Amino acid sequence: MSKRAIHTEKAPAAIGPYSQAVKAGNTIYVSGQLPIDPATGEFAGIDIVSQTRQSLTNIQNILKEAGADMSNVVKTTVLLSDIGDFAAMNDIYAEFFQAPYPARAAFQVAALPKSALVEIEVVAVV
Repeated sequence: MSKRAIHTEKAPAAIGPYSQAVKAGNTIYVSGQLPIDPATGEFAGIDIVSQTRQSLTNIQNILKEAGADMSNVVKTTVLLSDIGDFAAMNDIYAEFFQAPYPARAAFQVAALPKSALVEIEVVAVV
């Protein structure tokens, strides 16, 4: 099975020794995306709505670079700094996905890199 790293300038660069995504066979594994606007290197906003939208936009851009889109996503993991933000995150999340929706897990975590409010990773199949 072949494996290749996926990279686009339309998503923030990795902040460690990892790839934005890896395509292995027909599966794309997108690393957790923080709500960083790649044009500025800063968070897209300070609220869960703007941060969720940016994280998902980053994912959308990475998938596009890999020859896929959000309809190819089969599994997501959402990490929240406050589970109380779940409903607001979910409203934005629903704008990016259509039925059949991907499987999903959502967790509150003690902290996220750079004190982000949300980080989202996905697995897609093409």
